[in-house]
Amino acid sequence: MSRSSSNGDKKASGRQGGDFRKKSYARGNAPIKKNSEPKAPSDSNVMRLNRYVANSGVCSRRDADIYIEAGSVTVNGKPITEMGYKVKLTDEVKFDGRLLNPEKREYVLLNKPKDFVTTSKDEHGRRAVSSLITQASKAKLIPIGKMDKTTTGLLLFTNDGEMTKRLTKPKNGLRKIYHVELNKNLRGEDLQKIKDGIMVDEKIVRVDDISFIDNSPKREVGIELRSTRNKIIQRIFEELEYEVVKLDRVVYAGLTKKDLPRGHWRYLTKQEVINLGMIK
Repeated sequence: MSRSSSNGDKKASGRQGGDFRKKSYARGNAPIKKNSEPKAPSDSNVMRLNRYVANSGVCSRRDADIYIEAGSVTVNGKPITEMGYKVKLTDEVKFDGRLLNPEKREYVLLNKPKDFVTTSKDEHGRRAVSSLITQASKAKLIPIGKMDKTTTGLLLFTNDGEMTKRLTKPKNGLRKIYHVELNKNLRGEDLQKIKDGIMVDEKIVRVDDISFIDNSPKREVGIELRSTRNKIIQRIFEELEYEVVKLDRVVYAGLTKKDLPRGHWRYLTKQEVINLGMIK
């Protein structure tokens, strides 16, 4: 006679050869208690102090903890040594007296096409260069320096305020090379005048180099200079009664247009950022 599979038959458990299995609440089999309370959303405007410092580019999070413990970091003017301390993005955080920005620093190089302005807003409704790099970052990236609407070539964008200040200093020795096309052939004696230094608005302008471009008409030249004066190339040639028809920046602070078509952008490499950081 077979054993009963009824729940009322205590001998009918699985261990005893029956079909009925008792519920086991041994470790690992206990029912999972569901948490009925919804998890509170994280506040995107608050972050740990060590992350804030690390995001500012000062150091790693691990090193940030060491500096915080040593009292090198202040929040709203008060030294903070507490591990795990949280700050708001609106707080004023300083490291050794230097104001920090927790936004990740980003660097984007654009090969600017013609007919785009470098201002973010234009009262005449002209297209802005910022529209060409909208996919590059969620951060607000600002172009370093200005570029005329008709000028093409390399334009660097970043949210790194300190780098922007360094690269726009008048005497930072920043190397720039332009491909210039004039409305007529450049005479040899005028090319020599520019090489020797030419007076523009009662100030002499010296270029590092100027030469005709190989296998091109004499109205096309390459010019290398470090001046930050506004529209200085156009003004150089105006002094000699030439008009600049096209102006293309092909080298900027060691960065080139290699593999970067017109209207396209790319991120700087780590080494390129390091090289720019060495410019004082």
